[in-house]
Amino acid sequence: MEILGFVLAILMGFTLGLLGGGGSILTVPILVYVLGIEPVLATAYSLFVVGSTSVLGGIRKSMESLVDWKTGLIFAAPSLLAVFLTRRFLVPAIPEELFTVGDFHFTKQIAIMVFFAIVMLLAAYSMIKGRKESDEAEKKHLNIVLVVLEGTIVGVVTGLVGAGGGFLIVPALVLLVGLRMKVAVGTSLVIIAIKSLIGFLGDLGSGQEIDWNFLLFFTGFSFIGMFLGIYATKFVKPTALKKGFGWFVLLMGIFILLKETIL
Repeated sequence: MEILGFVLAILMGFTLGLLGGGGSILTVPILVYVLGIEPVLATAYSLFVVGSTSVLGGIRKSMESLVDWKTGLIFAAPSLLAVFLTRRFLVPAIPEELFTVGDFHFTKQIAIMVFFAIVMLLAAYSMIKGRKESDEAEKKHLNIVLVVLEGTIVGVVTGLVGAGGGFLIVPALVLLVGLRMKVAVGTSLVIIAIKSLIGFLGDLGSGQEIDWNFLLFFTGFSFIGMFLGIYATKFVKPTALKKGFGWFVLLMGIFILLKETIL
């Protein structure tokens, strides 16, 4: 199963490199259901993997002048604070057992996976619906209040489930700020990198036990996949695959939801 987990890490990285997002949503299910890691630790590992891979993607986009650093830093500031506080204080403060209905015990682990499944369903909807790949957006007046609010919400979501939240960030940058789609994607990678790694520091501060050998190996395999995915973009149109991947994420989200509550 460990070998399968590392193979799936390559697949996750490949998807991230090919589609420019979405692949990180697979990290937690791989860690929990294939490698048997408990959900809280899995979300911590996911933050490190997502943050590290996003650093590489952000560097690549920056070299292509597709990052708006000013907007990215304004968005990232409340986001990284929210994700750090969520991992450092909120997640450890959640009771191990929330409530009981008959013989069913709704635990902290189940709650995290149910919330993660909901995030997967939202991400799937975003991918299936698709976004207009337009570069004609006009830069709007920067509404700092809305940007800070959105950044805070994304930070809390990332802190709870360990996913990057690009499906929330990119539309916000396009609609609230008026960034061109390609710039929004590049800026999103920078934001995800910063807040995910800061969130992981929150786990270290809370005393979470980290298996560094495993984590670095898993991250290394995801890097291999991402480079392969980036190379594959020369031959495959990512937009043709994104909707199909969205349906896959939708089925995964439904499976997790059913498994944690009914099956």
